Amino acid sequence: MAVDSDMLAELEGRIGYRFRDRAFLDEALTHSSAINESARRAARDNERLEFLGDAVLGLMVASLLLKRFPDKREGELSRLRASLVGEATLARLARSLNLGQYLVMGKGERRTGGAERTSNLADALEALLAAVYLDGGPDAATSLVAQLFLPLIDAVASDSVGQDYKTALQELAQARFGAVPQYELTGVTGPPHDQRFVMSVLLGAELLGEGEGGSKKEAAQQAARAALQRLDERN
Repeated sequence: MAVDSDMLAELEGRIGYRFRDRAFLDEALTHSSAINESARRAARDNERLEFLGDAVLGLMVASLLLKRFPDKREGELSRLRASLVGEATLARLARSLNLGQYLVMGKGERRTGGAERTSNLADALEALLAAVYLDGGPDAATSLVAQLFLPLIDAVASDSVGQDYKTALQELAQARFGAVPQYELTGVTGPPHDQRFVMSVLLGAELLGEGEGGSKKEAAQQAARAALQRLDERN
């Protein structure tokens, strides 16, 4: 049930970390469906590591944001962190590592596209981070988080990250449906000095996603991200 040793070495090369105990890595890559189909009752899936990885990731991304944006207020930092550690972003990073090809899962899960499902990839990335944390300590985990997230944080700083989601959605919608998504402002809340905007993205008459942000542009970004996640889950 374990991943082939050569493939584990390949993944270690991708993340720039070599495990002392590969049992952590095996666990991080094992989906619950593999346990359900296995007679090895002692084997563990990656859900426990996912739990730890979520906490570690939140702390480390928060630390990176504090250093990168010393003048931003708590609310802005919280929104940035939520965007960076959201499921769609984690899955995109997992895909950049080709993480799906290393996952151990049941035949049924893999046959229905589980190796590329957004939720599975996001969970596996969090589990992988936890595995690095347990095997190599905080410094090793911090190095991996910096490798993966600093480019995204720099994109936030240059205000280009939102365009990535909108462009990705437009390309996907045109390729799959031959149509262009449309964005609509559906709500505004808060006082004039601290307004929150709600945007919806539609494909024809179908609502694909909604997003909220401190500007219409940010809200549209979040709507596009939600739409990408929804379309990915259909696949």
